[in-house]
Amino acid sequence: MLPPLLTAWPVWPQTQAAKGPRWSLLGEMEEDQSPRCSLRLEMLPGPAEAGEAGEGPPRVQEARGSLPRKVQFQLPHTAIPVPPPRQEEKAFYQRLERLLGPAGQGGFQELLATDGWEDLGEGKCLRKCLVRGGHGEGIRPQPGQAVTVKLLGVLEDWSLVEKDPKLTFVLGQGEAIQALELGVPSMQLGEVALFLAGPSCAYGRLGREPDIPMNAILLYEVTVLQVQDGPDPTLLPALERLSLGNHKREWGNFHFEREDYQRALHCYQQALHLLLLPAGKGCLSPEEEEEQQDLQIKCLNNCAATQLKLQWPEEALASCNQVLQLDPDNVKALFRKGKLLSEQGEDQVAMAILKRALHLEPTTKAIHVELSKLTRRQRGQKEPPTSPRQALQKDPPTAPEVHSPQVGQLGKGVGGGPMA
Repeated sequence: MLPPLLTAWPVWPQTQAAKGPRWSLLGEMEEDQSPRCSLRLEMLPGPAEAGEAGEGPPRVQEARGSLPRKVQFQLPHTAIPVPPPRQEEKAFYQRLERLLGPAGQGGFQELLATDGWEDLGEGKCLRKCLVRGGHGEGIRPQPGQAVTVKLLGVLEDWSLVEKDPKLTFVLGQGEAIQALELGVPSMQLGEVALFLAGPSCAYGRLGREPDIPMNAILLYEVTVLQVQDGPDPTLLPALERLSLGNHKREWGNFHFEREDYQRALHCYQQALHLLLLPAGKGCLSPEEEEEQQDLQIKCLNNCAATQLKLQWPEEALASCNQVLQLDPDNVKALFRKGKLLSEQGEDQVAMAILKRALHLEPTTKAIHVELSKLTRRQRGQKEPPTSPRQALQKDPPTAPEVHSPQVGQLGKGVGGGPMA
């Protein structure tokens, strides 16, 4: 719909020498059952007297009756109708209304104490309500199987933030949020269920920018469409394995950022397993081989960061050594190895490694700090008391940017990570 008044002025140079009449183009909307726009052309007084030349538009002849004073024309209707919700969304919201009343009246907190829901997680972090039973003679999806589901998910204000008509992931591989990893194994083929997922089973304290706030509770409707055996990675073409390995690394980053270190480490180790398989079908180009090695280094560095968080120093040291076999000048691995050896009392070796890291990156503050601590200790100067946990968890800055994978993007993958 057009605004009530539109004004367009022709632009001409306005100088002291500019003379002659000026013209304005005015438009106005007349409100009735058939919208129409009226334009009128009228002459405004100018500084020039009649008969003088100027830099403005040409003078209007005296026979102004030949020019139309008002022009009317019909405009087509331009309103864009809001598309109606699809049938499955409409049915989903109808179920929500039966559960909670009209939008905005009932909250998810009420469902945490409502009877008729099955608790699948500790502390009611995940609750299930059966909508429609399935078939399949009681067979339920097992870890390692690929499951395809239809997914709808809303926040407490009923904002639709998750939607995927065919989402496929492998159970037990860390490729989905906990709500799906825990909920789908309780379902049969064709079953429809609602899942109320607390923050620990969804996107946690970080949320997911820009649509899911921190510590959000989500309500999902899940329909199991297909269950089949997971793919055999040894039969995949080399390029597909490379893509799948990167995808698993990114899911590891997702779990790391949410401090779920066990699942993060599992994802990184799965990625490494894929990347280290023999070439098999298809060969990688030199550029792809370089990318494969780069991914191995990232996964090993991320393994070391995660093992430090889990207080597994020996495993972290082994991961650092593997990185340095591939890239002897990798500063992250050198820093972590030097720090771990320093904690184990191997001061001379640690000093040499940390100096090597400082030579490669002389502006990194964390390396300076660690070298200063080691130097003071060698001189017999006391250090402020720190617990072993605090010592292990101190680390250089983590990833520059991390994006949370969307549930509906499990097959696509998104960037970011704890260190790489």
